[in-house]
Amino acid sequence: MNEWFVQAVRDLRLDLLALLVLAVVLGGAIGVERELQQKAAGLRTNILICIGATLFTVLSLEMAGPTGDPARTAAQIVTGVGFLGAGTIMQSGSGVSGLTTAATMWLVAAIGMAIGFGAVLEATGATLLVLLVLSVLKPIERSIEARGRSRAGSAD
Repeated sequence: MNEWFVQAVRDLRLDLLALLVLAVVLGGAIGVERELQQKAAGLRTNILICIGATLFTVLSLEMAGPTGDPARTAAQIVTGVGFLGAGTIMQSGSGVSGLTTAATMWLVAAIGMAIGFGAVLEATGATLLVLLVLSVLKPIERSIEARGRSRAGSAD
Protein backbone atom coordinates (compact mmCIF):
# COMPACT_ATOMS: atom_id res chain seq x y z
CA MET A 1 0.00 0.00 0.00
CA ASN A 2 2.81 2.40 0.83
CA GLU A 3 4.41 1.88 -2.59
CA TRP A 4 1.07 2.52 -4.27
CA PHE A 5 0.69 5.82 -2.38
CA VAL A 6 4.20 6.97 -3.28
CA GLN A 7 3.58 6.08 -6.93
CA ALA A 8 0.22 7.91 -6.91
CA VAL A 9 1.84 11.03 -5.47
CA ARG A 10 4.53 10.85 -8.14
CA ASP A 11 2.09 10.18 -11.00
CA LEU A 12 -0.43 12.83 -9.96
CA ARG A 13 2.32 15.39 -9.21
CA LEU A 14 0.77 16.14 -5.83
CA ASP A 15 4.02 17.80 -4.81
CA LEU A 16 3.57 20.33 -7.61
CA LEU A 17 -0.10 20.74 -6.75
CA ALA A 18 0.84 21.51 -3.14
CA LEU A 19 3.29 24.20 -4.29
CA LEU A 20 0.65 25.73 -6.57
CA VAL A 21 -1.89 25.76 -3.73
CA LEU A 22 0.68 27.51 -1.54
CA ALA A 23 1.15 30.06 -4.35
CA VAL A 24 -2.62 30.67 -4.31
CA VAL A 25 -2.57 31.18 -0.53
CA LEU A 26 0.45 33.50 -0.39
CA GLY A 27 -0.36 35.42 -3.57
CA GLY A 28 -3.97 35.60 -2.40
CA ALA A 29 -3.01 37.05 0.99
CA ILE A 30 -1.25 39.93 -0.73
CA GLY A 31 -4.03 40.18 -3.29
CA VAL A 32 -6.65 40.58 -0.57
CA GLU A 33 -4.71 43.51 0.91
CA ARG A 34 -4.46 45.12 -2.53
CA GLU A 35 -8.15 44.48 -3.16
CA LEU A 36 -9.08 46.15 0.15
CA GLN A 37 -7.03 49.17 -0.94
CA GLN A 38 -8.94 49.12 -4.27
CA LYS A 39 -5.78 48.78 -6.35
CA ALA A 40 -5.76 47.73 -10.00
CA ALA A 41 -3.79 44.53 -9.33
CA GLY A 42 -5.92 42.80 -6.73
CA LEU A 43 -6.74 39.29 -5.66
CA ARG A 44 -6.86 37.43 -8.98
CA THR A 45 -3.89 39.24 -10.50
CA ASN A 46 -1.59 38.56 -7.55
CA ILE A 47 -2.67 34.92 -7.36
CA LEU A 48 -2.07 34.42 -11.08
CA ILE A 49 1.37 36.05 -10.92
CA CYS A 50 2.35 33.86 -7.96
CA ILE A 51 1.07 30.65 -9.60
CA GLY A 52 2.76 31.51 -12.89
CA ALA A 53 6.11 32.27 -11.27
CA THR A 54 5.91 29.06 -9.24
CA LEU A 55 5.04 26.92 -12.25
CA PHE A 56 7.67 28.50 -14.52
CA THR A 57 10.29 27.98 -11.83
CA VAL A 58 9.43 24.33 -11.21
CA LEU A 59 9.33 23.62 -14.93
CA SER A 60 12.62 25.41 -15.56
CA LEU A 61 14.31 23.33 -12.85
CA GLU A 62 12.93 20.14 -14.37
CA MET A 63 13.70 21.05 -17.98
CA ALA A 64 17.20 22.33 -17.24
CA GLY A 65 18.28 19.05 -15.69
CA PRO A 66 21.72 18.74 -14.14
CA THR A 67 23.53 20.66 -16.89
CA GLY A 68 21.02 23.40 -17.71
CA ASP A 69 20.60 26.91 -16.37
CA PRO A 70 17.25 27.51 -14.65
CA ALA A 71 18.38 31.06 -13.82
CA ARG A 72 17.59 32.02 -17.40
CA THR A 73 13.91 31.33 -16.82
CA ALA A 74 14.05 33.20 -13.51
CA ALA A 75 15.47 36.22 -15.33
CA GLN A 76 12.63 36.08 -17.85
CA ILE A 77 10.04 35.92 -15.07
CA VAL A 78 11.51 39.12 -13.59
CA THR A 79 11.43 40.80 -17.00
CA GLY A 80 7.89 39.67 -17.81
CA VAL A 81 6.45 40.78 -14.49
CA GLY A 82 8.34 44.06 -14.83
CA PHE A 83 6.46 44.59 -18.08
CA LEU A 84 3.14 43.90 -16.33
CA GLY A 85 4.09 46.25 -13.49
CA ALA A 86 4.97 49.01 -15.95
CA GLY A 87 1.38 48.87 -17.15
CA THR A 88 0.14 49.82 -13.69
CA ILE A 89 2.26 52.97 -13.39
CA MET A 90 0.48 56.21 -14.34
CA GLN A 91 1.69 59.78 -14.44
CA SER A 92 -0.74 62.61 -13.85
CA GLY A 93 0.55 66.14 -13.59
CA SER A 94 3.52 66.15 -11.27
CA GLY A 95 2.50 62.93 -9.51
CA VAL A 96 3.08 59.27 -10.25
CA SER A 97 0.79 56.47 -9.09
CA GLY A 98 0.97 52.72 -9.28
CA LEU A 99 4.58 52.31 -8.16
CA THR A 100 3.62 50.36 -5.04
CA THR A 101 1.33 48.14 -7.09
CA ALA A 102 4.12 47.47 -9.60
CA ALA A 103 6.59 46.71 -6.80
CA THR A 104 4.05 44.42 -5.16
CA MET A 105 3.56 42.48 -8.39
CA TRP A 106 7.34 42.13 -8.69
CA LEU A 107 7.56 40.82 -5.13
CA VAL A 108 4.68 38.39 -5.63
CA ALA A 109 6.59 36.94 -8.59
CA ALA A 110 9.68 36.60 -6.37
CA ILE A 111 7.55 34.81 -3.77
CA GLY A 112 6.25 32.46 -6.46
CA MET A 113 9.80 31.78 -7.61
CA ALA A 114 10.85 31.03 -4.03
CA ILE A 115 7.98 28.55 -3.75
CA GLY A 116 9.02 26.94 -7.03
CA PHE A 117 12.61 26.59 -5.83
CA GLY A 118 11.35 24.93 -2.64
CA ALA A 119 12.09 27.87 -0.33
CA VAL A 120 8.66 27.68 1.29
CA LEU A 121 9.67 29.18 4.63
CA GLU A 122 11.37 32.10 2.89
CA ALA A 123 8.34 32.67 0.66
CA THR A 124 6.04 32.69 3.68
CA GLY A 125 8.31 35.09 5.56
CA ALA A 126 8.53 37.39 2.55
CA THR A 127 4.73 37.38 2.27
CA LEU A 128 4.40 38.41 5.90
CA LEU A 129 6.95 41.20 5.40
CA VAL A 130 5.12 42.47 2.30
CA LEU A 131 1.83 42.52 4.20
CA LEU A 132 3.51 44.33 7.08
CA VAL A 133 4.96 46.97 4.77
CA LEU A 134 1.69 47.47 2.88
CA SER A 135 -0.50 47.73 5.96
CA VAL A 136 1.63 49.19 8.75
CA LEU A 137 3.64 51.71 6.76
CA LYS A 138 0.65 53.23 4.91
CA PRO A 139 -0.55 55.34 7.89
CA ILE A 140 3.02 56.42 8.60
CA GLU A 141 3.47 57.45 4.97
CA ARG A 142 0.23 59.46 5.06
CA SER A 143 1.36 61.21 8.25
CA ILE A 144 4.67 62.17 6.69
CA GLU A 145 2.93 63.44 3.55
CA ALA A 146 0.49 65.51 5.64
CA ARG A 147 3.35 67.11 7.56
CA GLY A 148 5.10 67.92 4.31
CA ARG A 149 1.99 69.55 2.89
CA SER A 150 1.39 71.61 6.05
CA ARG A 151 4.98 72.83 6.04
CA ALA A 152 4.81 73.67 2.34
CA GLY A 153 1.53 75.55 2.89
CA SER A 154 2.95 77.61 5.75
CA ALA A 155 6.06 78.53 3.77
CA ASP A 156 4.07 80.25 1.02
